[in-house]
Amino acid sequence: MESLPQCPGMPHLQPPDLAVTEERNRLAQGIHHTLAQTFVAAALQMTLLLHRRSNSFRREVANCLTGVVAVVLITWVCFLIHRKALTPMCLYLIVVVLLSLRGRFLSSIVVSTVAMLCLDYFFVPPLFSLVVSDPLPFITFLISSAVITRLVSRVGKLLNKKLQQSEAYLSEAQRLSHTGSFGWQASTGVLVWSEETFRIFEYEPTMKPTVQMVIQRTHPEDLALIERTIRGAAQDGKGFDCEHRLLMPDGSVKHLHIAAHARGKQSGKFELIGSVMDITESKRAQEALRQAQAELAHITRITTMGELAASIAHEVNQPLAAIIMNGNGGLRWLAGKSPNLDEAREALQRIIRDGNRAGEIICHIRALFKKTESAKGPLDLNESIREIIVLAKSEMEKQRVTLRLELPSDLPRVVGDRVQLQQVMLNLMLNAIDAMATVEGRARDLVIRTESIEERKVFVTVRDSGIGLDSASMEQAFTAFHTTKPSGLGMGLSISRSIVENHSGRLWVTAHDGPGASFHFTLLTAWDSPG
Repeated sequence: MESLPQCPGMPHLQPPDLAVTEERNRLAQGIHHTLAQTFVAAALQMTLLLHRRSNSFRREVANCLTGVVAVVLITWVCFLIHRKALTPMCLYLIVVVLLSLRGRFLSSIVVSTVAMLCLDYFFVPPLFSLVVSDPLPFITFLISSAVITRLVSRVGKLLNKKLQQSEAYLSEAQRLSHTGSFGWQASTGVLVWSEETFRIFEYEPTMKPTVQMVIQRTHPEDLALIERTIRGAAQDGKGFDCEHRLLMPDGSVKHLHIAAHARGKQSGKFELIGSVMDITESKRAQEALRQAQAELAHITRITTMGELAASIAHEVNQPLAAIIMNGNGGLRWLAGKSPNLDEAREALQRIIRDGNRAGEIICHIRALFKKTESAKGPLDLNESIREIIVLAKSEMEKQRVTLRLELPSDLPRVVGDRVQLQQVMLNLMLNAIDAMATVEGRARDLVIRTESIEERKVFVTVRDSGIGLDSASMEQAFTAFHTTKPSGLGMGLSISRSIVENHSGRLWVTAHDGPGASFHFTLLTAWDSPG
C-alpha cells in the first residue's frame, strides 16, 4: 500500500488501517444479518407458542419478546454510533425496570441475561467474544438488575394484592348495599359498569354496557324522564340525581336511585361518575308502613266513633224527631175541614231541612268510617272544623264544656285530606274534653282557634282548662301506646302527628302557667303546598 503524499508544513499522518475497518464493517453486517434472522425465527416460534399456551403464559412470553426486541434495538443503535459500554448498560437497566413494573419476574431475568450477553459481546473488549476480561461491569449489571427486578416485583405483587383486596371489599360492600357504580364518557359514549350494576340491571358481566341497555330496561312510564336526563347530561355535562323504575324481562319492577356528577368539564371531554342504588326493598317497606298506618288510622277512627256512639245517636235523633213532629203537624193542617196549605207547606219544608241535616250527619259518620286513600285538595279548614263539632256536641253538653270558636272569616284555604284532618281535630277535641271531665270549681272552657301566620301557614290551636300535663307526660304524649285513659289505646295522638306530618305540618303540645294545656299544629296554605 502506497503512502499518502506529504504536504510541506504539515505533520506526517499515518494511513488508517483499512483492513481493520473493512473487517469491522463485514462483521457488523454479519451481526445485523444474524440478529435479523434470529429475531424473525424467535418471533415465529413465540407466535406458535402463544397459540398453544394459556393466557398467563402468553403474557409472559409477550413480555420476554418485548424486552428482547428492546435489547436488540438498543444494541444495534449503540453499536452503530460506537457508544461505550456504559450507555447500553444504562439503557438495558431501564428496560429491565420497565419489565419489572409489569410484575413479570421471569421475563426480567431472561432479558437481563440477554442484555448481559449483548453487552459482553458487542461493547466489552475483546469485541465479538464472550471472554470476560473485567468481570466488574457484569457483576454490577447483574446485581443491579436482579435487585431492581426483585424489589419492583415484590412491591408490584404487594400493590396488586392490596388492589385486589380493596376491589373485593368494594364489590362486597356494593353487593350488600345494593349499590353499583358507573362511569360514562359522553363525548365517546364509553360506559363502564361495576359488577353490582350489571346485577341490578340483570345483564351478563361479559356484555359491553351501553346507554341503550339502560333505556331498554327503563319502565315505559319513566322513559321520558330518563331520556331527558341522559340528553341533558350529555349536552351540558350536568350531574343528576333522580329515581326511576326498571321493568325487568320477568315483569317485575325495580326502583332505582341514580346520582352522578361530572368530572373534567374544563377540558371539554367530561366524564360522569355515578352510583346506582336498588331501593326496591326500601320502597316496599315504605309502602307497607304507609298501608299499616292507614289501617291503624282506620281502626282508630272506628274506635273513636264507638266512643261517640251515644253522641251520634243523639245528633241523629234530633232531626228525626223534628221530622216526625213536622209530619204530624202537616197531617193535621191537611185533615181539617179547611186545609191550611200554607202551614202544611212550611211543615214539609221543615221536614226537608231536618232530613238534609240528618243526611249530613250520616255522611260525616260514613266518611270517618270509610277506608279510602288520602285525597288532598284545597279545603276550608274552618268549615271542616264546624262540621266535626256537630259530632262532639253531645259529649261537650254531657261534660258541661263551654266551646269558644275563634275562626276568622279571611282564613286562607289549606291543602289536605278533609276526613284525615277532621280525625285530627276530633281526637284533639275529645282529649281536651276528657282532660276537663274531673275539673271542679272552675269553668271547663274549650277554645278552638285558627289563624294565618307568616311563612304562608295556618296555625291551629285546641286549648283546654283541664288537669294539664307534666314534663314527663309532654315528652311521651305522642308515643305510640302511651295513654292516660283507662280504656284508651294510646294511638290517637301518634296517628294525629303522622297525619299532620304527612300534610307537611307539625303537631306539638305546650303546657300553661295555669290549668290546662294547648295542642297546636300547622298546615300549609293552598298556594304554598308542595307540588
